[in-house]
Amino acid sequence: MKYDESHFNASNSGRSLDIFDEKLHPLTREEVADDYCKHDPDHKHIYRFVRTLFSAAQLTAECAIVTLVYLERLLTYAEIDICPSNWKRIVLGAILLASKVWDDQAVWNVDYCQILKDITVEDMNEMERHFLELLQFNINVPASVYAKYYFDLRSLADDNNLSFLLEPLSKERAQKLEAISRLCEDKYKDLSKAAMRRSISADNLVGIRRSNAIIS
Repeated sequence: MKYDESHFNASNSGRSLDIFDEKLHPLTREEVADDYCKHDPDHKHIYRFVRTLFSAAQLTAECAIVTLVYLERLLTYAEIDICPSNWKRIVLGAILLASKVWDDQAVWNVDYCQILKDITVEDMNEMERHFLELLQFNINVPASVYAKYYFDLRSLADDNNLSFLLEPLSKERAQKLEAISRLCEDKYKDLSKAAMRRSISADNLVGIRRSNAIIS
């Protein structure tokens, strides 16, 4: 994994997509500056944005790791860069998906609209649909992948003298993660056919995964 901002490109070289462009799809009613694509956000700005979403939606620390898995998977699969113009919507898309696949508390797109009050459910659904398609509906997170991200993050925290309170996944939680992500991946692929005719979102799967996920 790369934590040296190698995916962050202030010049916005074109390796981006309109659906994630905040100028085209603003998250607030505040006017986006014309030179918005030239200024990298500082770490505190990024932290406040992510913390606001996680706190308001009551998401877990494990969900943060799954969010990072999806975020880096998107950058690899879609061959795009994070830049000042798209980072918020890319991060939001990863959080939307991770919270539905992993977190015990169902979070719907309309719930996020209560947090980001100027964004519409239709915009959220469309962004999420694009995110899924760019991931090629690969939302499976094996325990080995989770563990790799966990230990990489813990090493990063140690290197920077930061506390890292999250414990490794228990065997039961690891099995749950794999079972739920496999179930959701299968259901997403089924729903992708419907996406040819209408906009869908992961909200379609929240109830399905709650009732059908079996830990073996």
